[in-house]
Amino acid sequence: MNPGFPQVQMESVFGFFHYGMGVLCDLHFRIAVTGVEHIPRQGGFIVAANHASLLDPPIVGAQIPRQTAAFARKTLWKKGIASWWLDLVGVIPVDRDGGSDVVAIRRVLQTLKQERGIILFPEGTRTLTGALQPAKAGVGLMACRTGVPVIPTRVFGSFEACGRNGPVRLGTLVTVVFGCPLLPADYDDRADGKERYQRASERIMSAIASLEKPRATVI
Repeated sequence: MNPGFPQVQMESVFGFFHYGMGVLCDLHFRIAVTGVEHIPRQGGFIVAANHASLLDPPIVGAQIPRQTAAFARKTLWKKGIASWWLDLVGVIPVDRDGGSDVVAIRRVLQTLKQERGIILFPEGTRTLTGALQPAKAGVGLMACRTGVPVIPTRVFGSFEACGRNGPVRLGTLVTVVFGCPLLPADYDDRADGKERYQRASERIMSAIASLEKPRATVI
């Protein structure tokens, strides 16, 4: 992995947009990041982050020095350039109203087998207040089914920068903190029975909640 230009290790189109998104984020907001060393250098992995803003997926993704895929609701796939772009960069469509989305799960498994990362948001939807929300079972299902390391990630400042129903505040400090990887033994307990996936999600969400914003952030 090239520490200066990790995009050279990515597919060309993804690498181009990864670099461009990082530049755009830096131009419009004050981006700080800690814990990048916790991202595995090889193999599949899951980045599980809190969700406070539409900015979270691009900002988090731009800080990860490896190729990743993220989810987006199926309703975004309409005729036009948006649908073309979502497919081009490998975004996975998910049916949020249809229960267990088997196709999305298969796409996740395929992505992880390709030794890439998946960005997930355990809360499922953006917070209305900026506070952390209870975790849903989805991220636990994905983690337990794949057994890959989960990187708890907390984003500070994105709600202030562009919260739900709020204005965009350019120049806001947004800090991304990547925590130590959680291994299957840390989040998965088969003794939980029918609650296995929900309990795994709750353990992952607890790890996210435990991450603190650095006192002194260098930008």
